[in-house]
Amino acid sequence: MTVLNTVRNAVQKRAAYIRLKRDIQTMPLDTAIDLGLFREDAAKIAGKAVYG
Repeated sequence: MTVLNTVRNAVQKRAAYIRLKRDIQTMPLDTAIDLGLFREDAAKIAGKAVYG
């Protein structure tokens, strides 16, 4: 894997993390409850989903 691919992959993962975190934080409360999510845990949930 080249350096460019490594950087591109890291940027794509960071963008996905930011997008998912924002989506979780801004979802309606009733939707979050139905999914069993706490909006306050958005960073932890997004990090685990994107980075493993």
